Amino acid sequence: MTDVDTGSRDRLALAVLAQYRMATTEQMHLILSPDVRIEQTRRRLMKLRDEGLLDRVTLPQAGRTRVWFATRYGAQIAAEWPELRGRRPPRGAHDRTAVRLGVGHGLTVTETGLAFLQDARHRGDLCQPLDWIPEVHHPLGGGEAVIPDALLYYRSRGTGSAESGEGGGSMLRAFVEVDRATMGPERLAAKLGAYARLHQYVPAPPPGTRHQLAVQEETWRRRYPLFPRLLFVLDGTGPTGIETRLSALRAAARDLALTDFLHEVPVLAAAMTDLLQHEPSAPIWRPVQSPQQRVIWTHSRG
Repeated sequence: MTDVDTGSRDRLALAVLAQYRMATTEQMHLILSPDVRIEQTRRRLMKLRDEGLLDRVTLPQAGRTRVWFATRYGAQIAAEWPELRGRRPPRGAHDRTAVRLGVGHGLTVTETGLAFLQDARHRGDLCQPLDWIPEVHHPLGGGEAVIPDALLYYRSRGTGSAESGEGGGSMLRAFVEVDRATMGPERLAAKLGAYARLHQYVPAPPPGTRHQLAVQEETWRRRYPLFPRLLFVLDGTGPTGIETRLSALRAAARDLALTDFLHEVPVLAAAMTDLLQHEPSAPIWRPVQSPQQRVIWTHSRG
């Protein structure tokens, strides 16, 4: 008899790497099968590599860590599955050199998603591995776009709110930006303006369309019932660097042009160290308008 569970775990492993872009062996183990020995995960990854679906690079530092990614062939197969249909990997996603050069940011994004996934498991909330979707393209017109590091879907326990869905609890969505201090604080803060533009962006009607017949609505409403929260995860520096970036975000939030956006959309920031030490559900998140406060990200919208 065919081992159905083995087949489903193989499929999930390929789907995760096709979607996440990259992950270490340990990250894949915690995402896929934290209830079994890590040797089983290693064997699974090696089998998929032998089948030409996955490949890996080995980092010279940190105990020669292995970083896994989907091959072009593996990504083509996964792209046909309903759960990944329409996902387009970025250029270089299947290139060993590109993966090696991008591990700093790529693995930090994966680690952030893993933190939310593990937190949901501990709390009895619902967040599956494929509910963490990196680099979702949101056009702004004129060739511009907002591309968050990840889009998070998360169903929390509770009696519900404006975001409630069927089955109880609240269906939450968040844009997540992972900043490793590779850009200046001002460039980080400028992302607030980009998301505010996305919040109000209405595309021009196609040429020849009568304006009075065209449905004028923000493009994000075609995907989400409410605009997702915006979460900044700050990494790569000590406490002083975190405070510097929080100050830049706070200064940007004083722009009157962002008033409506910040009134309607919770924008929070947290240090990566706090995320990993206390878990995302802890009151570690700081509103960009008043970073002296500490709040829980799932309760930040009334």
